[in-house]
Amino acid sequence: MSGIPRRHFVMGSLASATLAAPFGIVRGAPVTFSADPYALGIASGCPRADSVILWTRLAPQPLEDGGMPDTPVEVEWQVAEDEKFARVVARGAERAISELAHSVHAEVRGLQPDRVYWYRFRAGKAVSPVGRTRTAPAGRKARVRFAFASCQQYEQGYFSAYRDMATRDLDLVVHLGDYIYERSWGSRHVREHGVGIPTTLAEYRNRYALYKSDTDLQAAHAALPFLSIWDDHEVTDDYANDTSYTVRESLQFLKIRAAAYQAYYEHMPLPASARPRGPDATIYEHYRFGDVMDVLLLDDRQYRSASACVDGGRPTWIVPCAERIAEARTMLGQAQEKWFNERLGDCRARWTIVAQQTLMAQDRREADDGDRYWMDGWDGYPTARRRLLDALATHRTRNPIVIGGDRHAFFASSLKRDFARSDEPTIATEFVGTSITSDGPGEASTRKALADNPHLAFARGDKRGYATVELDEKACTVGFEAVEDVKDIRSGVRRLATFVVEDGTRGPRAT
Repeated sequence: MSGIPRRHFVMGSLASATLAAPFGIVRGAPVTFSADPYALGIASGCPRADSVILWTRLAPQPLEDGGMPDTPVEVEWQVAEDEKFARVVARGAERAISELAHSVHAEVRGLQPDRVYWYRFRAGKAVSPVGRTRTAPAGRKARVRFAFASCQQYEQGYFSAYRDMATRDLDLVVHLGDYIYERSWGSRHVREHGVGIPTTLAEYRNRYALYKSDTDLQAAHAALPFLSIWDDHEVTDDYANDTSYTVRESLQFLKIRAAAYQAYYEHMPLPASARPRGPDATIYEHYRFGDVMDVLLLDDRQYRSASACVDGGRPTWIVPCAERIAEARTMLGQAQEKWFNERLGDCRARWTIVAQQTLMAQDRREADDGDRYWMDGWDGYPTARRRLLDALATHRTRNPIVIGGDRHAFFASSLKRDFARSDEPTIATEFVGTSITSDGPGEASTRKALADNPHLAFARGDKRGYATVELDEKACTVGFEAVEDVKDIRSGVRRLATFVVEDGTRGPRAT
Protein backbone atom coordinates (compact mmCIF):
# COMPACT_ATOMS: atom_id res chain seq x y z
CA MET A 1 0.00 0.00 0.00
CA SER A 2 2.98 2.27 -0.36
CA GLY A 3 1.87 5.71 -1.48
CA ILE A 4 -1.87 4.88 -1.58
CA PRO A 5 -3.80 7.51 0.39
CA ARG A 6 -6.37 6.11 2.80
CA ARG A 7 -9.30 7.87 1.11
CA HIS A 8 -8.30 6.46 -2.29
CA PHE A 9 -8.04 2.96 -0.84
CA VAL A 10 -11.37 3.05 1.00
CA MET A 11 -13.33 4.63 -1.85
CA GLY A 12 -11.63 2.36 -4.38
CA SER A 13 -12.56 -0.68 -2.32
CA LEU A 14 -16.20 0.38 -2.13
CA ALA A 15 -16.27 0.86 -5.87
CA SER A 16 -14.65 -2.52 -6.45
CA ALA A 17 -17.54 -4.23 -4.71
CA THR A 18 -19.72 -3.03 -7.58
CA LEU A 19 -17.33 -3.28 -10.52
CA ALA A 20 -15.68 -6.61 -9.71
CA ALA A 21 -16.61 -9.90 -11.34
CA PRO A 22 -19.88 -10.99 -9.70
CA PHE A 23 -20.55 -13.80 -7.24
CA GLY A 24 -22.70 -16.68 -8.42
CA ILE A 25 -26.45 -16.36 -8.90
CA VAL A 26 -28.49 -16.00 -5.70
CA ARG A 27 -30.85 -18.95 -5.73
CA GLY A 28 -34.19 -18.93 -3.91
CA ALA A 29 -35.50 -16.07 -1.82
CA PRO A 30 -32.42 -14.10 -0.69
CA VAL A 31 -32.09 -12.82 2.84
CA THR A 32 -32.83 -9.11 3.14
CA PHE A 33 -31.54 -6.55 5.60
CA SER A 34 -33.04 -3.41 7.13
CA ALA A 35 -29.76 -1.54 6.50
CA ASP A 36 -26.16 -2.19 5.44
CA PRO A 37 -25.21 -5.51 7.10
CA TYR A 38 -21.50 -4.61 6.93
CA ALA A 39 -21.76 -1.56 9.17
CA LEU A 40 -18.95 -2.93 11.36
CA GLY A 41 -16.57 -3.38 8.45
CA ILE A 42 -14.44 -6.31 7.40
CA ALA A 43 -11.07 -7.57 8.60
CA SER A 44 -8.35 -10.17 8.15
CA GLY A 45 -5.91 -11.66 10.60
CA CYS A 46 -3.59 -14.43 11.74
CA PRO A 47 -1.56 -14.48 8.49
CA ARG A 48 0.50 -17.57 7.79
CA ALA A 49 2.44 -18.52 4.66
CA ASP A 50 -0.56 -20.36 3.15
CA SER A 51 -3.59 -19.04 5.02
CA VAL A 52 -5.40 -16.10 6.55
CA ILE A 53 -8.59 -15.52 8.57
CA LEU A 54 -11.31 -13.34 7.03
CA TRP A 55 -13.84 -11.68 9.35
CA THR A 56 -17.08 -9.80 9.20
CA ARG A 57 -20.23 -9.59 11.28
CA LEU A 58 -23.69 -9.08 9.84
CA ALA A 59 -25.14 -6.23 11.89
CA PRO A 60 -27.60 -3.91 10.09
CA GLN A 61 -28.55 -2.43 13.49
CA PRO A 62 -25.17 -2.66 15.23
CA LEU A 63 -26.09 -0.94 18.51
CA GLU A 64 -29.30 -2.96 18.88
CA ASP A 65 -27.60 -6.34 19.32
CA GLY A 66 -27.04 -6.48 15.58
CA GLY A 67 -30.61 -6.34 14.37
CA MET A 68 -30.46 -9.86 12.89
CA PRO A 69 -33.01 -12.70 13.16
CA ASP A 70 -32.17 -15.89 15.05
CA THR A 71 -31.92 -17.92 11.84
CA PRO A 72 -28.54 -18.74 10.24
CA VAL A 73 -27.42 -16.81 7.16
CA GLU A 74 -25.08 -18.15 4.49
CA VAL A 75 -22.22 -15.73 3.82
CA GLU A 76 -20.07 -16.28 0.74
CA TRP A 77 -16.51 -15.06 0.50
CA GLN A 78 -14.00 -14.61 -2.29
CA VAL A 79 -10.24 -14.06 -2.38
CA ALA A 80 -8.57 -12.68 -5.49
CA GLU A 81 -5.16 -11.65 -6.73
CA ASP A 82 -6.52 -8.30 -7.93
CA GLU A 83 -8.83 -5.63 -6.56
CA LYS A 84 -11.39 -6.13 -9.35
CA PHE A 85 -11.62 -9.88 -8.69
CA ALA A 86 -10.76 -10.87 -12.26
CA ARG A 87 -8.45 -13.59 -10.81
CA VAL A 88 -10.35 -15.28 -7.97
CA VAL A 89 -8.12 -17.91 -6.30
CA ALA A 90 -10.34 -19.07 -3.41
CA ARG A 91 -14.01 -18.98 -2.53
CA GLY A 92 -16.33 -20.53 0.00
CA ALA A 93 -19.29 -19.99 2.32
CA GLU A 94 -19.80 -19.82 6.07
CA ARG A 95 -22.96 -20.07 8.18
CA ALA A 96 -23.34 -16.94 10.28
CA ILE A 97 -25.30 -18.01 13.35
CA SER A 98 -26.99 -16.05 16.11
CA GLU A 99 -25.00 -17.91 18.78
CA LEU A 100 -21.94 -16.04 17.49
CA ALA A 101 -23.73 -12.76 16.70
CA HIS A 102 -23.78 -13.67 12.99
CA SER A 103 -20.01 -13.22 12.84
CA VAL A 104 -17.90 -14.93 10.18
CA HIS A 105 -14.42 -16.38 10.67
CA ALA A 106 -13.43 -17.90 7.33
CA GLU A 107 -10.13 -19.79 7.41
CA VAL A 108 -8.79 -19.48 3.87
CA ARG A 109 -6.10 -22.03 3.02
CA GLY A 110 -4.02 -22.90 -0.01
CA LEU A 111 -2.73 -19.37 -0.59
CA GLN A 112 0.73 -18.40 -1.81
CA PRO A 113 3.30 -17.02 0.66
CA ASP A 114 4.16 -13.33 0.90
CA ARG A 115 1.32 -12.38 -1.45
CA VAL A 116 -1.14 -9.49 -1.39
CA TYR A 117 -4.76 -10.63 -1.79
CA TRP A 118 -8.13 -8.91 -1.97
CA TYR A 119 -11.29 -10.28 -0.35
CA ARG A 120 -15.01 -9.58 0.03
CA PHE A 121 -18.23 -11.13 1.33
CA ARG A 122 -21.81 -11.52 0.12
CA ALA A 123 -24.94 -12.25 2.17
CA GLY A 124 -28.07 -12.40 0.03
CA LYS A 125 -27.57 -9.61 -2.50
CA ALA A 126 -25.52 -7.46 -0.10
CA VAL A 127 -21.85 -7.34 -1.11
CA SER A 128 -19.27 -6.02 1.33
CA PRO A 129 -16.53 -3.46 0.66
CA VAL A 130 -13.26 -4.97 -0.54
CA GLY A 131 -10.42 -5.62 1.90
CA ARG A 132 -6.72 -6.12 1.37
CA THR A 133 -4.64 -8.70 3.21
CA ARG A 134 -1.23 -10.35 2.95
CA THR A 135 0.12 -13.80 3.72
CA ALA A 136 3.34 -14.33 5.66
CA PRO A 137 6.56 -15.11 3.81
CA ALA A 138 7.77 -18.71 3.82
CA GLY A 139 11.52 -18.45 3.23
CA ARG A 140 13.98 -15.70 2.53
CA LYS A 141 12.61 -12.20 2.83
CA ALA A 142 14.39 -8.86 2.66
CA ARG A 143 12.36 -7.19 5.40
CA VAL A 144 9.14 -7.21 7.43
CA ARG A 145 7.33 -4.07 8.54
CA PHE A 146 4.57 -3.95 11.14
CA ALA A 147 2.84 -1.61 13.56
CA PHE A 148 1.83 -2.34 17.12
CA ALA A 149 -0.93 -0.59 19.06
CA SER A 150 -3.02 -0.77 22.23
CA CYS A 151 -5.38 1.09 24.55
CA GLN A 152 -8.09 2.82 22.50
CA GLN A 153 -10.56 4.41 24.90
CA TYR A 154 -13.34 5.58 22.57
CA GLU A 155 -14.37 8.63 24.58
CA GLN A 156 -10.94 10.14 25.09
CA GLY A 157 -9.99 10.78 21.48
CA TYR A 158 -10.34 10.01 17.81
CA PHE A 159 -8.69 7.01 16.17
CA SER A 160 -6.44 9.19 14.02
CA ALA A 161 -3.57 6.75 14.56
CA TYR A 162 -5.48 4.11 12.59
CA ARG A 163 -6.18 6.58 9.80
CA ASP A 164 -2.43 7.06 9.48
CA MET A 165 -1.67 3.36 9.88
CA ALA A 166 -3.97 2.45 6.98
CA THR A 167 -1.81 4.47 4.57
CA ARG A 168 1.51 2.93 5.62
CA ASP A 169 3.56 0.37 3.73
CA LEU A 170 3.13 -2.35 6.38
CA ASP A 171 2.78 -6.12 6.38
CA LEU A 172 0.55 -6.36 9.45
CA VAL A 173 -0.62 -4.81 12.73
CA VAL A 174 -0.08 -6.38 16.15
CA HIS A 175 -2.75 -5.29 18.64
CA LEU A 176 -1.65 -5.71 22.25
CA GLY A 177 -4.92 -5.28 24.10
CA ASP A 178 -7.53 -2.87 25.45
CA TYR A 179 -9.35 -2.93 22.10
CA ILE A 180 -12.42 -1.70 23.99
CA TYR A 181 -12.89 -0.13 27.40
CA GLU A 182 -15.60 -1.41 29.67
CA ARG A 183 -15.86 1.79 31.68
CA SER A 184 -15.85 5.55 31.23
CA TRP A 185 -12.95 7.50 32.69
CA GLY A 186 -10.56 10.32 31.85
CA SER A 187 -11.12 13.93 30.93
CA ARG A 188 -12.06 16.09 27.93
CA HIS A 189 -14.20 13.46 26.25
CA VAL A 190 -14.83 14.01 22.55
CA ARG A 191 -17.55 11.32 22.29
CA GLU A 192 -19.43 9.06 24.67
CA HIS A 193 -20.13 5.39 25.33
CA GLY A 194 -23.71 6.41 26.05
CA VAL A 195 -24.38 3.47 28.40
CA GLY A 196 -22.89 1.97 31.54
CA ILE A 197 -20.41 -0.83 32.20
CA PRO A 198 -21.18 -4.04 30.25
CA THR A 199 -21.63 -7.30 32.15
CA THR A 200 -23.74 -9.38 29.73
CA LEU A 201 -22.99 -10.77 26.29
CA ALA A 202 -25.47 -8.40 24.62
CA GLU A 203 -23.86 -5.42 26.37
CA TYR A 204 -20.32 -6.43 25.38
CA ARG A 205 -21.48 -6.97 21.79
CA ASN A 206 -22.88 -3.45 21.71
CA ARG A 207 -19.65 -2.00 23.11
CA TYR A 208 -17.62 -3.68 20.36
CA ALA A 209 -20.15 -2.49 17.79
CA LEU A 210 -19.68 1.09 18.97
CA TYR A 211 -15.90 0.90 18.67
CA LYS A 212 -15.92 -0.94 15.35
CA SER A 213 -18.29 1.64 13.85
CA ASP A 214 -15.32 4.03 13.78
CA THR A 215 -14.33 4.50 10.13
CA ASP A 216 -10.61 4.99 10.86
CA LEU A 217 -10.45 1.69 12.75
CA GLN A 218 -12.37 0.04 9.90
CA ALA A 219 -9.87 1.44 7.37
CA ALA A 220 -6.91 -0.08 9.21
CA HIS A 221 -8.62 -3.46 9.43
CA ALA A 222 -9.56 -3.36 5.73
CA ALA A 223 -6.00 -2.46 4.72
CA LEU A 224 -3.87 -4.75 6.92
CA PRO A 225 -4.08 -8.16 8.63
CA PHE A 226 -4.04 -8.11 12.45
CA LEU A 227 -2.51 -10.31 15.12
CA SER A 228 -4.47 -9.67 18.31
CA ILE A 229 -4.28 -10.41 22.02
CA TRP A 230 -6.31 -8.95 24.86
CA ASP A 231 -5.47 -7.12 28.08
CA ASP A 232 -7.77 -6.24 30.98
CA HIS A 233 -10.32 -3.71 29.70
CA GLU A 234 -11.83 -6.22 27.29
CA VAL A 235 -13.25 -7.68 30.53
CA THR A 236 -12.74 -5.38 33.51
CA ASP A 237 -9.97 -3.20 34.91
CA ASP A 238 -6.88 -4.92 36.34
CA TYR A 239 -8.38 -8.40 36.66
CA ALA A 240 -6.11 -11.38 37.31
CA ASN A 241 -7.33 -14.84 36.29
CA ASP A 242 -10.63 -15.29 38.20
CA THR A 243 -10.03 -12.35 40.54
CA SER A 244 -11.35 -8.82 40.11
CA TYR A 245 -11.36 -5.93 42.53
CA THR A 246 -14.54 -4.63 40.84
CA VAL A 247 -16.52 -7.93 41.01
CA ARG A 248 -15.78 -9.62 44.32
CA GLU A 249 -17.62 -12.93 43.79
CA SER A 250 -15.48 -15.25 41.66
CA LEU A 251 -18.28 -17.23 39.98
CA GLN A 252 -20.09 -14.04 39.01
CA PHE A 253 -16.87 -12.63 37.59
CA LEU A 254 -16.27 -15.77 35.52
CA LYS A 255 -19.75 -15.38 34.00
CA ILE A 256 -18.80 -11.82 33.00
CA ARG A 257 -15.44 -13.03 31.67
CA ALA A 258 -17.18 -15.69 29.57
CA ALA A 259 -19.42 -13.05 27.99
CA ALA A 260 -16.47 -10.72 27.40
CA TYR A 261 -14.28 -13.42 25.84
CA GLN A 262 -17.06 -14.52 23.50
CA ALA A 263 -17.71 -10.94 22.36
CA TYR A 264 -13.98 -10.50 21.73
CA TYR A 265 -13.90 -13.61 19.55
CA GLU A 266 -17.04 -12.54 17.69
CA HIS A 267 -15.49 -9.20 16.71
CA MET A 268 -11.89 -10.10 15.88
CA PRO A 269 -10.30 -12.00 12.94
CA LEU A 270 -9.41 -15.07 14.99
CA PRO A 271 -9.35 -18.79 14.11
CA ALA A 272 -11.84 -21.32 15.43
CA SER A 273 -9.15 -22.55 17.83
CA ALA A 274 -9.53 -19.27 19.74
CA ARG A 275 -13.29 -19.67 20.25
CA PRO A 276 -14.00 -19.54 23.99
CA ARG A 277 -15.27 -22.45 26.03
CA GLY A 278 -17.17 -20.63 28.72
CA PRO A 279 -14.71 -18.35 30.57
CA ASP A 280 -11.66 -19.99 28.93
CA ALA A 281 -10.02 -19.34 25.57
CA THR A 282 -6.56 -20.03 24.13
CA ILE A 283 -5.21 -16.99 22.27
CA TYR A 284 -1.45 -17.35 22.79
CA GLU A 285 0.20 -18.50 19.56
CA HIS A 286 3.37 -18.61 17.46
CA TYR A 287 3.55 -17.03 13.98
CA ARG A 288 6.51 -17.19 11.61
CA PHE A 289 7.36 -14.67 8.89
CA GLY A 290 9.99 -16.42 6.82
CA ASP A 291 13.59 -16.12 7.95
CA VAL A 292 13.03 -12.57 9.24
CA MET A 293 10.68 -12.81 12.22
CA ASP A 294 9.09 -15.19 14.71
CA VAL A 295 6.22 -13.72 16.77
CA LEU A 296 5.18 -15.20 20.10
CA LEU A 297 1.83 -13.78 21.22
CA LEU A 298 1.39 -14.10 25.00
CA ASP A 299 -1.68 -13.88 27.23
CA ASP A 300 -0.68 -12.44 30.61
CA ARG A 301 -4.24 -11.89 31.94
CA GLN A 302 -6.12 -15.17 31.88
CA TYR A 303 -3.69 -17.30 33.89
CA ARG A 304 -1.82 -14.92 36.18
CA SER A 305 -1.67 -15.21 39.96
CA ALA A 306 -3.81 -12.80 41.94
CA SER A 307 -2.25 -9.39 42.56
CA ALA A 308 0.12 -9.41 45.54
CA CYS A 309 0.13 -7.15 48.59
CA VAL A 310 -3.20 -5.42 47.84
CA ASP A 311 -5.67 -7.28 50.12
CA GLY A 312 -8.29 -7.49 47.40
CA GLY A 313 -7.97 -3.84 46.41
CA ARG A 314 -6.77 -2.31 43.17
CA PRO A 315 -3.12 -3.15 42.30
CA THR A 316 -1.57 0.32 42.21
CA TRP A 317 1.80 1.89 43.12
CA ILE A 318 2.64 0.37 46.51
CA VAL A 319 5.60 -0.61 48.68
CA PRO A 320 5.62 -4.39 48.13
CA CYS A 321 5.36 -7.18 50.67
CA ALA A 322 7.16 -10.56 50.70
CA GLU A 323 4.37 -12.18 48.66
CA ARG A 324 5.50 -10.27 45.55
CA ILE A 325 8.68 -12.33 45.11
CA ALA A 326 7.19 -15.77 45.87
CA GLU A 327 8.58 -18.32 43.41
CA ALA A 328 5.16 -19.79 42.62
CA ARG A 329 3.71 -16.54 41.35
CA THR A 330 3.10 -16.46 37.61
CA MET A 331 2.01 -14.08 34.88
CA LEU A 332 1.52 -16.68 32.16
CA GLY A 333 0.48 -19.80 34.07
CA GLN A 334 2.46 -23.03 34.12
CA ALA A 335 1.08 -24.39 30.83
CA GLN A 336 1.83 -21.19 28.89
CA GLU A 337 5.28 -20.86 30.45
CA LYS A 338 6.05 -24.43 29.31
CA TRP A 339 4.69 -23.65 25.84
CA PHE A 340 6.78 -20.47 25.64
CA ASN A 341 9.94 -22.34 26.56
CA GLU A 342 9.24 -25.03 23.96
CA ARG A 343 8.39 -22.56 21.21
CA LEU A 344 11.59 -20.60 21.80
CA GLY A 345 13.43 -23.73 20.75
CA ASP A 346 11.63 -23.52 17.41
CA CYS A 347 12.31 -19.81 16.77
CA ARG A 348 14.84 -19.83 13.95
CA ALA A 349 14.28 -16.42 12.35
CA ARG A 350 16.74 -13.54 12.65
CA TRP A 351 14.40 -11.64 15.01
CA THR A 352 12.15 -13.04 17.76
CA ILE A 353 9.29 -10.74 18.76
CA VAL A 354 7.74 -11.42 22.18
CA ALA A 355 4.37 -9.65 22.00
CA GLN A 356 2.74 -9.16 25.39
CA GLN A 357 0.57 -6.61 27.09
CA THR A 358 2.60 -4.26 29.27
CA LEU A 359 6.01 -2.87 30.29
CA MET A 360 8.31 -5.76 31.18
CA ALA A 361 11.25 -3.67 32.43
CA GLN A 362 11.40 -2.84 36.10
CA ASP A 363 9.83 0.54 36.87
CA ARG A 364 10.94 1.29 40.42
CA ARG A 365 9.87 4.58 41.97
CA GLU A 366 11.91 5.80 44.93
CA ALA A 367 9.90 7.21 47.84
CA ASP A 368 10.60 8.23 51.45
CA ASP A 369 8.74 5.21 52.81
CA GLY A 370 10.34 2.70 50.43
CA ASP A 371 10.51 1.86 46.75
CA ARG A 372 7.12 1.60 45.05
CA TYR A 373 6.12 -0.66 42.16
CA TRP A 374 3.08 -0.93 39.87
CA MET A 375 1.64 -4.24 41.05
CA ASP A 376 -0.59 -4.91 38.02
CA GLY A 377 2.44 -5.30 35.73
CA TRP A 378 5.56 -7.47 35.62
CA ASP A 379 6.92 -5.68 38.71
CA GLY A 380 4.18 -7.51 40.64
CA TYR A 381 5.56 -10.81 39.29
CA PRO A 382 9.38 -10.46 39.30
CA THR A 383 10.14 -14.19 39.58
CA ALA A 384 7.91 -14.90 36.57
CA ARG A 385 9.77 -12.18 34.65
CA ARG A 386 13.09 -13.74 35.63
CA ARG A 387 11.93 -17.14 34.35
CA LEU A 388 10.91 -15.65 31.01
CA LEU A 389 14.25 -13.86 30.60
CA ASP A 390 16.10 -17.00 31.70
CA ALA A 391 14.33 -18.91 28.93
CA LEU A 392 15.51 -16.36 26.35
CA ALA A 393 19.06 -16.62 27.68
CA THR A 394 19.04 -20.43 27.89
CA HIS A 395 17.86 -20.81 24.30
CA ARG A 396 20.29 -18.10 23.17
CA THR A 397 17.37 -16.61 21.33
CA ARG A 398 18.57 -14.61 18.37
CA ASN A 399 17.80 -10.89 18.62
CA PRO A 400 14.89 -11.01 21.11
CA ILE A 401 12.63 -7.93 21.00
CA VAL A 402 9.83 -7.54 23.56
CA ILE A 403 6.90 -5.28 22.64
CA GLY A 404 4.13 -4.08 24.94
CA GLY A 405 1.42 -1.52 25.62
CA ASP A 406 -0.91 -0.86 28.58
CA ARG A 407 1.05 2.00 30.18
CA HIS A 408 -0.18 4.78 27.83
CA ALA A 409 3.40 5.92 27.28
CA PHE A 410 6.33 5.23 24.99
CA PHE A 411 9.22 3.30 26.59
CA ALA A 412 12.50 1.91 25.28
CA SER A 413 14.55 -0.22 27.63
CA SER A 414 17.12 -2.96 28.18
CA LEU A 415 15.82 -6.09 29.89
CA LYS A 416 18.04 -7.66 32.53
CA ARG A 417 17.74 -10.59 34.88
CA ASP A 418 18.67 -8.37 37.83
CA PHE A 419 17.86 -4.70 37.27
CA ALA A 420 19.66 -3.68 40.46
CA ARG A 421 23.07 -4.59 39.05
CA SER A 422 24.59 -2.08 36.67
CA ASP A 423 26.95 -4.71 35.22
CA GLU A 424 24.16 -7.21 34.49
CA PRO A 425 24.10 -8.17 30.79
CA THR A 426 21.14 -7.15 28.65
CA ILE A 427 19.10 -10.20 27.65
CA ALA A 428 16.52 -8.54 25.39
CA THR A 429 15.46 -5.14 24.10
CA GLU A 430 12.01 -3.76 24.88
CA PHE A 431 9.77 -1.21 23.18
CA VAL A 432 6.40 -0.14 24.57
CA GLY A 433 3.93 1.86 22.52
CA THR A 434 1.74 4.59 23.89
CA SER A 435 -2.05 4.43 23.74
CA ILE A 436 -4.14 5.04 20.65
CA THR A 437 -6.31 7.47 22.67
CA SER A 438 -6.27 6.67 26.39
CA ASP A 439 -5.03 9.42 28.71
CA GLY A 440 -1.36 9.03 29.66
CA PRO A 441 0.81 9.75 32.71
CA GLY A 442 2.08 13.25 33.33
CA GLU A 443 5.56 14.47 32.47
CA ALA A 444 6.62 14.26 36.11
CA SER A 445 5.83 10.54 36.19
CA THR A 446 7.88 9.61 33.13
CA ARG A 447 10.72 11.91 34.21
CA LYS A 448 10.89 10.08 37.54
CA ALA A 449 10.77 6.70 35.78
CA LEU A 450 13.89 7.67 33.82
CA ALA A 451 15.65 9.03 36.90
CA ASP A 452 15.00 5.94 39.03
CA ASN A 453 15.60 3.26 36.39
CA PRO A 454 18.88 3.55 34.46
CA HIS A 455 17.93 0.65 32.14
CA LEU A 456 15.14 2.82 30.70
CA ALA A 457 16.48 4.66 27.65
CA PHE A 458 13.28 6.57 26.85
CA ALA A 459 9.95 7.34 28.50
CA ARG A 460 7.31 9.78 27.34
CA GLY A 461 3.59 9.79 28.12
CA ASP A 462 2.26 13.09 26.78
CA LYS A 463 1.48 11.80 23.27
CA ARG A 464 -0.95 9.25 21.90
CA GLY A 465 -0.15 7.09 18.88
CA TYR A 466 1.48 3.79 18.01
CA ALA A 467 4.82 2.23 17.06
CA THR A 468 6.24 0.95 13.78
CA VAL A 469 8.90 -1.74 13.40
CA GLU A 470 11.08 -2.53 10.39
CA LEU A 471 13.18 -5.70 10.48
CA ASP A 472 15.85 -6.66 7.98
CA GLU A 473 19.12 -8.58 8.00
CA LYS A 474 21.03 -5.69 9.55
CA ALA A 475 18.79 -4.05 12.11
CA CYS A 476 15.47 -3.58 13.88
CA THR A 477 14.29 0.02 13.49
CA VAL A 478 11.47 1.21 15.74
CA GLY A 479 9.59 4.46 15.26
CA PHE A 480 7.38 6.04 17.90
CA GLU A 481 4.57 7.63 15.87
CA ALA A 482 2.70 10.39 17.72
CA VAL A 483 -0.69 11.95 16.96
CA GLU A 484 -0.39 15.73 17.19
CA ASP A 485 -3.72 16.18 19.02
CA VAL A 486 -5.91 13.15 19.64
CA LYS A 487 -8.86 15.44 20.50
CA ASP A 488 -8.78 16.93 16.98
CA ILE A 489 -10.32 14.61 14.38
CA ARG A 490 -8.19 16.23 11.64
CA SER A 491 -4.90 15.78 13.49
CA GLY A 492 -1.85 14.36 11.73
CA VAL A 493 0.92 12.00 12.90
CA ARG A 494 4.65 12.64 13.20
CA ARG A 495 7.69 10.61 14.24
CA LEU A 496 8.53 11.33 17.87
CA ALA A 497 11.66 9.17 18.21
CA THR A 498 13.58 6.46 16.36
CA PHE A 499 15.57 3.58 17.85
CA VAL A 500 17.79 0.94 16.26
CA VAL A 501 18.87 -2.48 17.49
CA GLU A 502 21.59 -3.88 15.28
CA ASP A 503 21.72 -7.59 14.46
CA GLY A 504 23.59 -9.42 17.21
CA THR A 505 23.35 -6.62 19.78
CA ARG A 506 21.13 -5.92 22.78
CA GLY A 507 19.59 -2.65 23.91
CA PRO A 508 18.04 0.33 22.08
CA ARG A 509 20.14 2.99 20.38
CA ALA A 510 18.52 6.35 19.64
CA THR A 511 19.11 7.81 16.19
